[in-house]
Amino acid sequence: MTFRYDFAPTPFGDALAVFSDEGIVHFDLSESADPSVPWLLENVSRRLGAVPEPDPGAAAELSQLLDAYFDGEPIAFTEHLKLDWRLIEGFSREALQVICTIDWGQTLSYGDVAVLAGHPGAARAVGTACRLTPFSIIVPVHRVVRSDGSAGQYGAHPERKTFLLDLEAQARS
Repeated sequence: MTFRYDFAPTPFGDALAVFSDEGIVHFDLSESADPSVPWLLENVSRRLGAVPEPDPGAAAELSQLLDAYFDGEPIAFTEHLKLDWRLIEGFSREALQVICTIDWGQTLSYGDVAVLAGHPGAARAVGTACRLTPFSIIVPVHRVVRSDGSAGQYGAHPERKTFLLDLEAQARS
């Protein structure tokens, strides 16, 4: 198995995109202003058990989809990109696969996702799956909200979640 990486621009800065022979394996909206910093690649390399090679242009299709998404088009990334789920398993993977079915501009609560994933009462585990997703934006964890309808967190960046929810709400109206 070979792994390669490239960067894709977002309104939050360039994001690290890692690909395997099977599809995209990791998309990271970094905490850093510079996604090329070595610790980001070291972290994903450790998880993969291999060091991805640079591949400029590997994220071209993803970048086009992101551009369309941020221009307000209702992009369902999983309809266009093949995902390699190797970095997530068990209930977290089940929850993220349910989240892939949430339509553009719609939301579900953490509890709703838990029920749909077959584990009622596992709302906190859904939150953990959202926080640990290897597929930021591609798997729309921003569409999972608190039971009272408030946005909640998005990693350490609730403002990003609000931005994404507002983007979809404005484009829908």
